[in-house]
Amino acid sequence: MAEFPFDISPMYEGERVRKEGMFVELGGPKSVGLELVRAADMDSIVDDKVTIVGPDLKQLEEGKTYPWAMVFNIGGELVEPDLESVVERRVHDFINYCQGIMHLNQRYDVWMRVSKDTAAKMDSFDSFGKAVMMLFKSELPFIEKMQVTFYTDEEEVKKQLEAAKDIFKARDARTKDLHDEDVDVFYGCTLCQSFAPTNVCVVSPDRVSLCGAINWFDGRAAAKVDPEGPQFEIAKGELLDANMGEYSGVNDIAKKLSAGEFDKIKLHSFFDSPHTSCGCFEVVGFYIPEVDGIGWVNREYQGMAPNGIGFSTMAGQTGGGKQIVGFLGIGINYFYSPKFIQADGGWNRVVWLPSMLKEKIDETIPADLKDKIATEKDATDIQSLKAFLEEKKHPIVATWAAAEEEEEEEEEEEEEVAVAAAPMMMPAAGFQMPAMPMMSGGSGSGIKLTFKNAKITIDRMIISEKKEKK
Repeated sequence: MAEFPFDISPMYEGERVRKEGMFVELGGPKSVGLELVRAADMDSIVDDKVTIVGPDLKQLEEGKTYPWAMVFNIGGELVEPDLESVVERRVHDFINYCQGIMHLNQRYDVWMRVSKDTAAKMDSFDSFGKAVMMLFKSELPFIEKMQVTFYTDEEEVKKQLEAAKDIFKARDARTKDLHDEDVDVFYGCTLCQSFAPTNVCVVSPDRVSLCGAINWFDGRAAAKVDPEGPQFEIAKGELLDANMGEYSGVNDIAKKLSAGEFDKIKLHSFFDSPHTSCGCFEVVGFYIPEVDGIGWVNREYQGMAPNGIGFSTMAGQTGGGKQIVGFLGIGINYFYSPKFIQADGGWNRVVWLPSMLKEKIDETIPADLKDKIATEKDATDIQSLKAFLEEKKHPIVATWAAAEEEEEEEEEEEEEVAVAAAPMMMPAAGFQMPAMPMMSGGSGSGIKLTFKNAKITIDRMIISEKKEKK
């Protein structure tokens, strides 16, 4: 479009601005980033106005990272507070329409980059702001007036962030008393499919979107005002498994939106057909087989989890719209759900959280578990995690002994089956079945081979007496 210094088109969705091609980075893991949309009276909005608080684009040093906040005010006859989250989530869409400008994540996790090529054509964030507002008003006609303030001053960004946290908390609290069984429809969202083509985001009263920005009420409002938009109704269909959170309607939409990649999504399961993970998720869960527990790490945490892996590496393994058993992306508000991974033990399965995340969600952690869930201050590797869980008598520890007993019982059953099967052998008359020799593993130690859930088919077995060579 000629009136803007950069091209604007949906074709640029999914475009990545790599570090070597970056002029400047805004927000992201090395700084702080925020986006917020607020409904306002029409009279208080100066349409298309862009305000910049702090250094403008050309005053920023190439290759550096800066704090960043965007606060949009919207007005219109149909605009109401329930639409704030809906409009806010479309920020991701419309910014990515702009050539050479990359936008990731949402709310207080915003991460943007401006390419060198685009920065060379753009003197100010003013043209960028006007382009984004133009896209909003053309795509969402219920927005009649709009203005935006960009913040690059660190103190101002922090001030806006603190105010926004209270707003986000109030939004999230709306679904507290509404549950999956209370409604006839869920909502889907395809906003992240530009980066994760097979992702199927399902929003129910008990499960917020992975990005944390869309709850059930937001999905309903979005589908109402923009029926052709990225948020839409999902008929629940038949309840197939209440504990797992499996519905026939969700399975149908999973198959359709993933182009047949997945045919099942169980909303409250960590291991069995878990929800797909896009990449915008706020937290990633990871299975720790050594303790049979689940740890969670949030995007802001810069350290390593006890498994020796950090958030970014796990996010790369988990994201992309995949269904990865052993990893799961979620929105932070899912921790508050009474159905939180209920199919796999819920909170009793949680063994590790970064201290910053644990403090953030403190009110939802069961009181009897608060001092039994480790943080990086208690455990930095598997050995120290196991010792901590044993010392604190975490519920997961009791399952270790049960698992060992079950394994021993299975081994005993296998031995009994082997003994019971022996009389079935019909050796030739006068021939004594030789004993199978124990294989030696050095130093006289035996090697035990245990086959579990194995099916062995033998077409023909010949037993003959070994003749000694003369």
